[in-house]
Amino acid sequence: MVFKVYFRFEHFQGLFFTILQQNCGYNWCMEINTSINNIDDYIANYPTGTQTILQKIRKTIAAAAPDATEKMSYGIPTFYLNGNLVHFGAYPRHIGFYPGAQAIADFADRIKQYNTSKGTIQFQLNEPIPYDLISEITRYNVASRAK
Repeated sequence: MVFKVYFRFEHFQGLFFTILQQNCGYNWCMEINTSINNIDDYIANYPTGTQTILQKIRKTIAAAAPDATEKMSYGIPTFYLNGNLVHFGAYPRHIGFYPGAQAIADFADRIKQYNTSKGTIQFQLNEPIPYDLISEITRYNVASRAK
């Protein structure tokens, strides 16, 4: 089942959805595709270049958190280890990486060049993706869960 949601961008409060690349008379039109229930199907919905990036992020996270399991949560790929470990998702101009608020705070000096919010880092698609940083933050979250 597919739901279309229309909203004004300034009212968007950090919900996770797949944003369509079309203007719908509002600031954005989003599609929540509830039929996507695994990461392979999620990645397959994107252009080849974005698929390559998403697969590499997936492999990077899996290597950094070998005991984590994959699932879809909030409509985006999620790695789970005693709770949601990290999420990631593709958008028209960036990759969203969601390691949580504590990781954002603790890595603040290392992520200054990226757009961030309380629990989110945005990696622009027209810039190199920092896979080493994604790995390091994921390992940080794994270690935090072990405490």
